[in-house]
Amino acid sequence: MPDIRIRREHSLGLAKARKVAWKWAEEVEEKFGMECSVLEGEFSDTVSFTRSGVNGELIVAGDHFDLHARLGLLLGAFAKTIEREVLDNLDTLLAKSEKAAAAKPAAKPAAKRPRR
Repeated sequence: MPDIRIRREHSLGLAKARKVAWKWAEEVEEKFGMECSVLEGEFSDTVSFTRSGVNGELIVAGDHFDLHARLGLLLGAFAKTIEREVLDNLDTLLAKSEKAAAAKPAAKPAAKRPRR
């Protein structure tokens, strides 16, 4: 049974990475008919996904994503195509999130009160 393993480093932190992972899960449910479930943890989350011929996990941490998918016999012939599609999808979501995080201005310091 062919496996797909993908690791992506990021600098989003866990809260923003969760948002990316949830968006990813919504998209694979819609596009590929996957069933996804999320197990939240203190330092990382696990998004489990499954459908006929595929099952796996996406580990979501504050500084990386680790995806491991196991393909059945029929889908194994398309492993490279599936891997490319998953990579493109995850990379697109990460790029949007990192771009949005970089575009937000830093919080302004509180205004100083005039002395009396």
